[in-house]
Amino acid sequence: MLLIGVFFFLPVIGALLLSFTDFDLYALADRSVLRFIGIDNYVSLFRNPDFGRALRNTFYYGLVGGPLSIAASLGAALLVNAKLSPLKGFFRSIYFAPYVTTLVAAAVIWRYLLHTRYGLVNYGLGALGINPVDWLGDARWALPAIILMSIWKNFGYNMVIFVAGLQSIPEDLYEAAELDGAGRWHRFRHVTLPMLAPTLGFVTIITLIGYFQLFAEPYVMTQGGPLRSTTSLVLLMYEEGFRWWRMGMAAAVAFVLFGIVLVGTAIQLWFRRKEEA
Repeated sequence: MLLIGVFFFLPVIGALLLSFTDFDLYALADRSVLRFIGIDNYVSLFRNPDFGRALRNTFYYGLVGGPLSIAASLGAALLVNAKLSPLKGFFRSIYFAPYVTTLVAAAVIWRYLLHTRYGLVNYGLGALGINPVDWLGDARWALPAIILMSIWKNFGYNMVIFVAGLQSIPEDLYEAAELDGAGRWHRFRHVTLPMLAPTLGFVTIITLIGYFQLFAEPYVMTQGGPLRSTTSLVLLMYEEGFRWWRMGMAAAVAFVLFGIVLVGTAIQLWFRRKEEA
């Protein structure tokens, strides 16, 4: 508890206090210029159009990419866990491999795959008679392209958790449902999903937290562009803190993101408890 307090709670409290000051590069050199400014950082933040764009981008990424990633993970888990599926261990390893791949390296590879002129994705579209798409240079397509890359990168971890949840469901339930005339869809809906509810709730929470912390993908692939269309809250926090050295403002962004994740997690836990009741 002492180590947790020193290396976690004290820095968090320090960052919270920092968000109520105008701590910047000058204050780093001379602490006498540091001033307590109350909630001015938060007021300025909500008046900043870049913050509004980053907030919209983060919500779009989390509320679109998160469910798609969960759906892909559950689908892959069902396929890998199927009785007739051959080479289960091999496919689990293949699907899990992107998750353990270095994120920066994966982002660089995807940047080449999505290249407008030489990318493999546009080459495939051209073979189908579709004009090339400027995936990372067009504000309409940049964030969906990053979402696609993130789904590929992260779904393997959730798949492993879902496989563990599926293997904990007793086979007797499926056999009883089959004897009662339930088809595959009804067995999935009335047996698999209810028994998988705790696992699904856990995966949803960790996916939400992870997707709202979007940083490395836009930082490597687009630098937040074009036209701020891929700037996330964490990327904006990085820019405020380590590009412009406005540490107080960066801390304010961090605690706004903390509040959003906290509220989202609380809502999901409330729905889960309501369903269990």
